[in-house]
Amino acid sequence: MTKIEIITRSNKFEDLKEALSQIGVTGMTVTQVLGCGMQKGITEYYRGVPYETNVLPKVKVEIVVCEVPVELVVETAKKILNTGRVGDGKIFIYDVSNVIRIRTGEEGKDAL
Repeated sequence: MTKIEIITRSNKFEDLKEALSQIGVTGMTVTQVLGCGMQKGITEYYRGVPYETNVLPKVKVEIVVCEVPVELVVETAKKILNTGRVGDGKIFIYDVSNVIRIRTGEEGKDAL
């Protein structure tokens, strides 16, 4: 089992969700987050006065897969999210040792 964490622009979420659904991803956890990387924020103007926004709104999508190939999820996400501009996001991949469904006590693949 593998956990895939995708942090990207909020406006790309619906496209990503649809593409992941088409390849067989059945569940995900989505969180609205703030962050910055190479971008270091942006300068915005309010009533003509510039101010720095050091962290930008992003969306974090967490997926645990065991039957859908990790490479397929990553390639799909890269295809959908790539704009070629700074701020497209990051993909993190982790090994998952176990999953337990609290309601029934099922473990492993059955808990997904």
